[in-house]
Amino acid sequence: MKLTDPKLLAALADLGVKRVENASLAERTSLGIGDTTDLLLIYNHDSLPALVQLLHERNIAYRFLGGGTNLLVRDGDLPWICIQLPRREKDIEIIGNTVWVDCAADLGRTVTTCAKQNLGGMEGLIGVPGTVGGALRMNAGAYGTQIGSHVREIKIFRGSTGQLATLKGDQISFEYRHTSFAPDDIMLAVKLELPSKPFSEILTGIRICNEKRRSSQPINQKSAGCIFKNPPGASAGRMIDELGLKGMHVGDARVSERHANFFVNAGNATAADMLALIDQVRERVQQNYGVHLEEEVIVWK
Repeated sequence: MKLTDPKLLAALADLGVKRVENASLAERTSLGIGDTTDLLLIYNHDSLPALVQLLHERNIAYRFLGGGTNLLVRDGDLPWICIQLPRREKDIEIIGNTVWVDCAADLGRTVTTCAKQNLGGMEGLIGVPGTVGGALRMNAGAYGTQIGSHVREIKIFRGSTGQLATLKGDQISFEYRHTSFAPDDIMLAVKLELPSKPFSEILTGIRICNEKRRSSQPINQKSAGCIFKNPPGASAGRMIDELGLKGMHVGDARVSERHANFFVNAGNATAADMLALIDQVRERVQQNYGVHLEEEVIVWK
């Protein structure tokens, strides 16, 4: 979608919103799939209610774009614009064991910044791609770590009301790859409480997790991380692997040879290719194990 109304563009400028014309979502997502649309960059969180109200008044459809690392965007013309909250210069503030983090901050850099202040507990998240906000939305976790266990407070924008709100950690349900946030809640900033640990001990944990990822995941290929959630008491990747589906492909969408729950864009895969591959793999698992695999990747159709 392209914004052309001069009055609207002037109003956006008055709100301090930067417009990027014809932004490629293929270039802004880790899968490398997606057409172009206008992208609005908003640096001042307090301007969000006014921006969203303005778009509602003009009947302009929009979606919020985070780090794009767990996202599959539809093919063809996009009937909506995107709003993105870029990383701000001072996005991490540490006082004692308390860490305030802008949700646009890179998750890995947040882990290492805290480590340098002898704050651990998040070593397992070091190789998880994307932003802190994306990690919160999905309650990202790996190697025994889940970000939700460290959350004490979070500032959000509630799309349902068009207002800013602050929630305490115990007001949020954090479960396996699921949280109680509403679909239109947008994470703005989070307060974490982390345990003190010697930097050398944290660094050892980080190195171990990095080595595990390098040996088991296609980190140098275009992917969106795990495609499916693990069913209770089972491993989606193991079932896909046992069925001999590594290397299975539809067009350039391919089941990774390194990790069966990672589907990669091996060239110029389309969203249709990836969705067809997802459906075929899910059907094979259903037929052979009687298990319905639920997508972990977010699909914008």
